[in-house]
Amino acid sequence: MEKYYFTSESVTEGHPDKICDQISDAILDECLRQDPNSRVACETLAETNAVHIMGEVTTNAVFDPIQIAREVIAKIGYTIENIGFDAQSVNITCSLHKQSSDIAQGVNHALDDENENGAGDQGMMFGYATNETEECMPLTVVLANDLTKRLTTVRKEGILPYLRPDGKSQVTIEFHDGKAVRVDAVVVSSQHSEEIEIEQLRKDIIEEVIQKSRVAKWMDKDTKIYINPTGRFVIGGPAGDTGLTGRKIIADTYGGVARHGGGAFSGKDPSKVDRSAAYMARYIAKNIVANKIAEKCELELSYAIGVAQPVSIFVDTFNTGIASDSEISNWVKEQFDLRPSRIIEKLKLKEQKYMPTASYGHFGREELGVSWEKVDNTLFDSFKAYLNKD
Repeated sequence: MEKYYFTSESVTEGHPDKICDQISDAILDECLRQDPNSRVACETLAETNAVHIMGEVTTNAVFDPIQIAREVIAKIGYTIENIGFDAQSVNITCSLHKQSSDIAQGVNHALDDENENGAGDQGMMFGYATNETEECMPLTVVLANDLTKRLTTVRKEGILPYLRPDGKSQVTIEFHDGKAVRVDAVVVSSQHSEEIEIEQLRKDIIEEVIQKSRVAKWMDKDTKIYINPTGRFVIGGPAGDTGLTGRKIIADTYGGVARHGGGAFSGKDPSKVDRSAAYMARYIAKNIVANKIAEKCELELSYAIGVAQPVSIFVDTFNTGIASDSEISNWVKEQFDLRPSRIIEKLKLKEQKYMPTASYGHFGREELGVSWEKVDNTLFDSFKAYLNKD
């Protein structure tokens, strides 16, 4: 028996980096709402009592990025004065400017097809799926996200009113021959008010967060639990640690189980393949698993800036496919149009609201109704027909 342990983490919507992701995506959403053809690459920086918004935006939309940022910060829950970061007093500056004309010309008219849009940048994007969970996501990251979602719920619903927005979770699972058997360790850290005693906080988080999440059914008497291991966590959010858009890309995706091309998602319109191609890769990988073509699938797409067709397509089913990886890869090339404009059209990416994806992961979020999580049950028949066509 091969025995090993794997860990994934998640962070709450009040984590400094996630504040920045949500502001960037809220600005993107407003641009797309008014002008679906907006080009947006918005980055946000947050520190003690300060936020700076920067990047490139080409749009016909009229909007106030500073007001949008204040609304996001307030919605997250940073509304208490004198804690180093709150929606009303925070100093917000902005230096957004137009997209480079050099980049725009390659996106507007692809090198390989002037009637198509080219990729907004070079790079590689990965999609992944596994039958470990109903969401076709790795169990470690699903459970870690469950904990941070629950932390936010008990705070916002007043169940544990002394909690503050910043928080993290981490889940370690023991695997036997590739199958999850138990949770070996759980780590939860949450910002809190000064008044609460650490013993009470730890007791409450065990009862109201851990025991009321899906983690509980995987725990046993030997599971190690660490809650606010350093003790005091009063200073949090950007007052305790600088935040930046795009710094939580592993928590945003597959918790480290799958590879990552390196490009962040938040603040980028769908012409940026960092976002759109990663969503399409997830859609394909999930449909391969959901249609039982493989038990596990990782798919890589790569693009050149200004070129419509992907430079390469790679499929790895980890020896779980009903056909060879090369056959599945060739079917993907035939079945899916992977030009950026066609991805946008297929997944309706100009109609999507992106801010809700900026916390608790972009994938496995079926409750958000996002297009890249939908399953097409006709694809198994399509694949069988492809195999039998010769």
